[in-house]
Amino acid sequence: MNIGNQRVTAHPFLKSLYADGYYPDHMVDRGKEILLRLCERIEAERPADLAALYVLTHEATDEFNDLQDEDFDIETVAREEIAEEFWFVADAYGFADADVEELIATRDW
Repeated sequence: MNIGNQRVTAHPFLKSLYADGYYPDHMVDRGKEILLRLCERIEAERPADLAALYVLTHEATDEFNDLQDEDFDIETVAREEIAEEFWFVADAYGFADADVEELIATRDW
């Protein structure tokens, strides 16, 4: 599926992590893929409310948890960047009132 939201397609996901040599590009690529899959699911499933959106974002957050288990160090800089990206996605799809902490509530990083 192609992403139709132009804000999303133009957005440089995880830009600061790519710019920081501490984070291996192949792992950042996998994080970007998680976020893009989240966008695809939002477009396909069209969550009707925040509760439905949170179900999708929690599943994507769980994927980041798995990525951390594969030796991707999600420390302070990465945590902030990933959280901001989740909020960007929510806002891009009309959920500007989403709570960023709830978007990533299932995180273990």
